[in-house]
Amino acid sequence: MTDLAKAQNRSDAGEMTLIEHLRELRTRLIRSVLAVVIAAIVVYMFNSRIFDFLSEPYCSTRPEQDCTFQLLDPLGEFNVALTLAGYGGMVLALPVVLYQLGRFVLPGLYPNERRALLPFMAAAVLLLFGGMVAAYLFLPQALNVLGNIGSDRFVQNFTPNNYLSFMVKMLLAFGIAAEFPLVLVFLQMTGLVKTETLRKNRRLAAVVIAIIAAVITPTGDPFTLSVVGVPMYLFYELAILIGQLLTRKRSGLA
Repeated sequence: MTDLAKAQNRSDAGEMTLIEHLRELRTRLIRSVLAVVIAAIVVYMFNSRIFDFLSEPYCSTRPEQDCTFQLLDPLGEFNVALTLAGYGGMVLALPVVLYQLGRFVLPGLYPNERRALLPFMAAAVLLLFGGMVAAYLFLPQALNVLGNIGSDRFVQNFTPNNYLSFMVKMLLAFGIAAEFPLVLVFLQMTGLVKTETLRKNRRLAAVVIAIIAAVITPTGDPFTLSVVGVPMYLFYELAILIGQLLTRKRSGLA
């Protein structure tokens, strides 16, 4: 049987050919990019209010001074608006991007895999935004710690782009840390990692978590490392418990 006949048989059986998969992927990518662009335009329209909201952690550390940022470029305000629109557009469009990814992956999965993937995607979004909210609330403490490290001769006067870059790194660090237990549970459910293996390697996990926390946190100070690393280890223990419960449930169904 020729390759063309095989492809025709797959198409007749309801399966997609390679060309159809590529076309589907292109469609999903275009929709995802359009979602990011539209979200970025929305953020740009409200960039002043959004920047005021994002600058609140910084302003709360300067109660006796005007909460201002230095601009060293005539196009500084415009560049800040574009930077904020880019970051905000990606965050705001994230649910749409994940939905398009799910729609591309789901047809190739078995029904039980589809039922398992959807809750995981929803949990991933919730945990990511939950981690970002925690980072936003923690940011004033991080700025205070960093501001008290050096001499009194130093005065903190941030540029808006530097502040936004620092905030985005903090948001991503806490967001990634929040995804940690979900990844471990997924690895246990797929059988790539056994619960017994995680349980026996707690000490190694503590060292690895400390290294990961040091890499993903932009500050590197012990206080921030503890705030990120300790919850990650607690998430590690929580993932072991969840994986154990899921394994028992699956064994009982079998």
